[in-house]
Amino acid sequence: MDIRRGRSVEVDFFRGVVLIVIVLDHMPGSTLSHVMLHAYALCDSAEVFVFLGGYASAAAYTAVMTARGEKAARLRFVRRCWEIYRAYLLTALFTLLSGGALALLHLNRPMVELTGWLPFAAEPLQQALNIAVLRRQPYLSSVLPMYMFYALLVPAVVPLALRSRVAALALSAAIWCLARPLAALLSIDDVADWAFNPFAWQLMFVLGIVCRLAPISERFHAGNAARWFTRVAIAAVLAFAAVKLVVLTQPLPGTLKQNLSVDRVINFIVIAWLPARLVRVGSIARLAQRLPAVVTVGRTGLVCFVGGTLVSLIVDTATPHTFHGFRGVLMGLAGDFVAIGALLMLARAWHGWRGQQPRAAASGARCG
Repeated sequence: MDIRRGRSVEVDFFRGVVLIVIVLDHMPGSTLSHVMLHAYALCDSAEVFVFLGGYASAAAYTAVMTARGEKAARLRFVRRCWEIYRAYLLTALFTLLSGGALALLHLNRPMVELTGWLPFAAEPLQQALNIAVLRRQPYLSSVLPMYMFYALLVPAVVPLALRSRVAALALSAAIWCLARPLAALLSIDDVADWAFNPFAWQLMFVLGIVCRLAPISERFHAGNAARWFTRVAIAAVLAFAAVKLVVLTQPLPGTLKQNLSVDRVINFIVIAWLPARLVRVGSIARLAQRLPAVVTVGRTGLVCFVGGTLVSLIVDTATPHTFHGFRGVLMGLAGDFVAIGALLMLARAWHGWRGQQPRAAASGARCG
């Protein structure tokens, strides 16, 4: 993709798909979650989400810098950090309130434990302080704290990547290699409290930045090397799928995801190459045009992420888990479609409301 292009419909489409997948993946009764990325790969939607976050951040920073200067771009991402922090607190609040309601009604005990309501009810003031200072992040809110730090780093990383993508990637890789000791220094090496080590996951974010600022040339895409790489990528994807489905029959340790293990990085790269080739030939753009509602989800990402927390909790609680076999699959599918529909409606409502604000302001100015 050309750095000079405006907002990418392909990126918004991918972000919309990932946000929907995140909701489904956090519904234990979901049927569709069994065919999502984590089911046949060592990576999952988290890598895609963070990578696209870096890509979109680089696009936004360069757009503001070109239009209004570097100072305005830096201030934009300081404000973005504050926006993400507020979204984090709201997500944590929704999660805890949902857990409290479920506990009060004696519903969905596993989800009550996932929300972190029980420790919060035992020590509300201490737990509230821990949440506020990012020492503890309830359930789905755990990805947002590292996004806050990344927003603050964008004004430093993007200019570095513009000067030298090799230097940016080398620095990012060095920090990734030292991620565990760096996390230990700040006492964020406990999976129960920090599901994502920000020193490790910044590699995905920086990869997204570099791919936006220094995309693979059309000359390379058209050459034999790219076609060979595609064949290798397909073989690697199938090999990783075979390992996941046949060899690794037990859940992997959480520290591998928390610290972004090298096999997850490699698996993501070979998978990402394939849709990148589809983007080049216009297939993703055509698909996005046929599914504009998914694109809208991607364009209202933060709102859909926060709202998706409630959607996943409510739909999973309302979906009966007493059925097994074919009926269980049908009930899971019903819950999946309700969750997807709720997220699509939320995105449409928010996008429509935001679209009315400029018109209302312009109308008020004319009346004045």
